[in-house]
Formats: sequence, C-alpha cells, structure tokens
Amino acid sequence: MAGVFWHNGNWSTEEPKLLGPMDHAFWLGSIVFDGARAIRGLVPDLDLHCARAIQSAQNMGMKPGLDARAIEALCREGVAKMPADAELYIRPQFFIRRGIGAAFPDPDSTEFVLSIYDAPMPDASQGFSACLVPERRPAPDMAPTNAKASALYPNSSRAAASARDKGFNNAVLCDFEGNVAEFATSNLMMVKDGVVMTPVANNTFLAGITRTRVLTLLREAGIEARECTVTPQMLREADEIFATGNFGKVQFCTNFEGRKLPIGPIGTKARELYFAWAESTSRMLPKAA
Repeated sequence: MAGVFWHNGNWSTEEPKLLGPMDHAFWLGSIVFDGARAIRGLVPDLDLHCARAIQSAQNMGMKPGLDARAIEALCREGVAKMPADAELYIRPQFFIRRGIGAAFPDPDSTEFVLSIYDAPMPDASQGFSACLVPERRPAPDMAPTNAKASALYPNSSRAAASARDKGFNNAVLCDFEGNVAEFATSNLMMVKDGVVMTPVANNTFLAGITRTRVLTLLREAGIEARECTVTPQMLREADEIFATGNFGKVQFCTNFEGRKLPIGPIGTKARELYFAWAESTSRMLPKAA
C-alpha cells in the first residue's frame, strides 16, 4: 500500500515502527485517531477532522503537542507528496507512551503520528446489504464515546462479523435503549415519505462530520432532514436507507434484512450535493487551466 508517514518531525514512505509491548497504547489502548479524505485533489472538511483529533485526544486525557492548524498543514504537505489523482485516507493519531496500568496513563508522553495512504473510494452504484445485530453501542458512562478512540472499534468489528455470518455486508447497531444508533462503519440515514431521518446524537455514537455536512446540504436544498429517535421497525418500513461517513461519503443500503431497497432519489441527491459542495469548496490546489 503506497503512502507517506510523519512522526517526530520526519516524513517516510515506510511505516514507522513505534510501539513495544510495554508502551501504554500497545497493551491498554490509549489511542485516538481521526479519518479524513483526499479525493483527486479535494480535501473536504479537513480542518474539522483535524480539530476533532485534538478534541478526542483531550477527552482521553492526552496532551496533544500540535494544534489543529499544525495537523492540517502536515496533512496538506503529505497529500502533496502523493499523485494528484490519488484517492487517499488521512489518519492523524495520538497515543500515550507511558503509564502505570489502566488507571494512570501519562499525558506528558502523548505522541503524534500521521498516515496518508491509498484507499480507493468504494463504488456507490453497487449498494450494500445490512441487518440488525445483537451488539450495541455503549452508554457514555460505559466507554469513551466522546472520543474517536481506537478502543471503541473492536465492538464495531464484532458487529460487522455478526452481519457477515448472517450473509450481509454491514451491521446496524442499536444503542443501550434499543433504538437505532448507526451502521458498524458509518452513520445511518433513512427516508420515509420524502423526509430524511437520522438517529439523534445521544452520546452513544460518533455523530460524524460527514453526517452533519449532509444534513446541512439537504436542508439548504429544501429537503426536510430530522434528527430523531429511529427504531428498528422504522428501518423495516423505510423507503430508502443510506450511509454517511468519511470513508465512502454517501453509500446506499439496497437490502435491509432481506428486503430490497432502491438507490432512491433523496439518497442520490444527498450524494450529488455532497460532491458538488466538495468540488466547490475543498480543492487543495486550483484546477489547471
């Protein structure tokens, strides 16, 4: 996988070997990250992703040694090292090196690493299938849900594995109250009678940057888009279901628990609006004449 990596002031095309078995991040998971995209010269909402990386680190008791502007500048520098037509994943991470057991991670040992690597955009035209799974999103007093913490993702992986075992591509997780929270890999939106609905942010899941951007664009286009309680039964009766997230931006669920769904007009409009916005606001460098 082609990529560039920054750590401790240096760029490399080789992945840096950073952790050993006694490092706190290695054995106790004191790691946060964020994910942004560079898509053929577009870097949509890069500033917001960098700011969220800082917030996640602070919420996990870390002491970031860089601010969001410095991270954004490094991201842009790294993207410029890759081919102009590349589709890239941008992953800033903070991790804690030292600590005494789970209770005493040392914030002063916080380090930063940046990875930028090839990650082609998924083909939205294929759609994906999804089903409900037993795994749930934790309540805020059960896990660090106010951070994009690596420790949260093994449960998402378990959920995705449960869905695959049932013959589906992705999982729909509920929260601890039994209401729909998100897909295992992205936020979830549904459409009923022309109204877009997405689970209200209740601190059990990451209400993503792409989710917020899509909601804003839909509303500006005159489409009613609500944040509300979404139940499993509402999904079973939905006219459309689609996903929003950094990796695939807007992707379409075309099969929910065996019920076929269309790539519908509102989901299609959401995707068109997103990429039109990105093209108009997020280009790293001006287009060549």
